Amino acid sequence: MSLYVLGLVLTAAILHASWNLLAKKTKGKIPFIWLQYIASNILYLPVLIYQIKQGHTIYSQPLLWFSLSSSVLHLTYFIVLQKGYRNADLSVVYPLARGSAPLVSFVAAILFLHEKLKLSSVAGLLLIVAGVLIITGLSFKKENNSKIMTGITYGLLTGLFIALYTFNDAIAVKTYAVSPLTLTLKANLFSTVFLFPFVIRQKDELKRELGEHKWIMVAIALLSPAAYILVLEALKYAPLSVVAPARETSILLGVFMGSRVFNENDGKRRLIASVLILGGIVALSLG
Repeated sequence: MSLYVLGLVLTAAILHASWNLLAKKTKGKIPFIWLQYIASNILYLPVLIYQIKQGHTIYSQPLLWFSLSSSVLHLTYFIVLQKGYRNADLSVVYPLARGSAPLVSFVAAILFLHEKLKLSSVAGLLLIVAGVLIITGLSFKKENNSKIMTGITYGLLTGLFIALYTFNDAIAVKTYAVSPLTLTLKANLFSTVFLFPFVIRQKDELKRELGEHKWIMVAIALLSPAAYILVLEALKYAPLSVVAPARETSILLGVFMGSRVFNENDGKRRLIASVLILGGIVALSLG
């Protein structure tokens, strides 16, 4: 992995952990997600106009279909993630989602993109699994198990959709040379349309979200696409089986934020587990 690609991925990781902290604070539902998509398209419209003036293609059959599928997968991811944040700890949901996604992405890259499997990759997978098992260790107190199991469920489900949209978008960028920015913004636009029937009758909720969280909404609308566009840009120069795991360095930040900002329990154990997951991710990257 070149220094340029590493810089892209690490910057994306910092931005990603930051917007997830903000998302946990809002505990936003569908109206929040819809407003966030609108804000994102408005913020990035000048960049898209600039690309058009530079001669970039903004319409093609691959772009249309990949942006549609990306929209569905990202939208489901956001809904599941936010529901997980409303019902469980950030320091459980976030590392599980980010830790399980590379497993699925890596296997998909081996099976469908014919990327090679190396010994260091196997070691990385085992470290990630070990970290996941530690972070999800169930308490002997039954009242604690319910919340932890909820975090496990939403974390793993979120990780599945992360892997699916990463794989979908990697094919679009690497095989069909689709612009990362155009793909992201078109997917956001489709998501706005898809959610419209669900929010049109929730005017009070829309007003409340705008009144209470408008600046957080703007921040997420800026940071979330930026983080992902950087990842897609990195995919132009490095394999999916390297980029997908490396971006998950945000796990340590996510666990630290959850433990410190929200005073979540078991911070030390979850941090140790996250170090194992990060070690596995580094091993995958070396592969």
